[in-house]
Amino acid sequence: MIVVAGEALIDLVPQGPGALADLKPALGGGPYNTAVALGRLGSRTAFCSRTSADAFGEALLDGLRRAGVDVSGVQRGPEPTTLAVATIDATGSAAYSFYVDGTADRLFTAPAALPAGTRAVSFGTCSLVLEPGASAYEELMRAAAGQGLFTALDPNIRAGLIPDADAYRARFKSWLPSVTLLKLSAEDAAWLGGSPRAWLAAGPAAVVVTRGGDGLTVFTRDGGEYSVPGEKVDVVDTIGAGDTVNAALLHGLAVQDALSAEALAALGAEGWTRLLRFAARAAAITCSRAGAEPPYAAELGEPTAL
Repeated sequence: MIVVAGEALIDLVPQGPGALADLKPALGGGPYNTAVALGRLGSRTAFCSRTSADAFGEALLDGLRRAGVDVSGVQRGPEPTTLAVATIDATGSAAYSFYVDGTADRLFTAPAALPAGTRAVSFGTCSLVLEPGASAYEELMRAAAGQGLFTALDPNIRAGLIPDADAYRARFKSWLPSVTLLKLSAEDAAWLGGSPRAWLAAGPAAVVVTRGGDGLTVFTRDGGEYSVPGEKVDVVDTIGAGDTVNAALLHGLAVQDALSAEALAALGAEGWTRLLRFAARAAAITCSRAGAEPPYAAELGEPTAL
């Protein structure tokens, strides 16, 4: 079981150029997209979050169920669903404005236990910023690491939601001893400061940096650095691409029974290159269609093809 912990929200996606373009609601949120992508790839997945009892909340849970994700542990509340308004530029890159005051996901509380058979827990995005839920997710991260579980972190920086950048950067550093795999974009890395080598020294066994169409690079604790190019594709938009990378990395590691720091160290150049290519291929498919629509396993070939 891979547990994905974090927010589920509604993306309002523009259907044309300009600030007043028609908006189409779409299921979203970084952790939500990661959970859906894992389910579509065939990994046994559970979602750990708090969602609204409103119509959007029901639609979000239905989307998880369709992907085969276990939602039995999702908390519910009467508060509204968080909204994210996307703006798409000429290259297909997305920027977001968030409507988060008084929303259901902010009131998440850490569960007493994770589902039976949990081997990995994934964290990231808004859920680690917005209090009081952020502290609850942080508590869960530290508890999972303390139990020896594989932990993955994608900070997926949304600067407009972070009132004190220096405080967040310090908090990010405090998470690193509890993180097995850190994945972040080159833009996130620049905003956070520091370097992959410095982050590795603080705890993670590997750091994966994504560079959009230019590909991915992994840095490993033993000094390894392995890169693959991006897959060429006609980009519709990049919504959900990074979340698909998260899912592909976790799924690929699970397929290889490599969800541990020791197993990451044993992958070597060949193993990492195969895994990164798999993630790049999955992300390219997501970018080739509108909204966060990660691929199904059949679109990527057999998992053993990693």
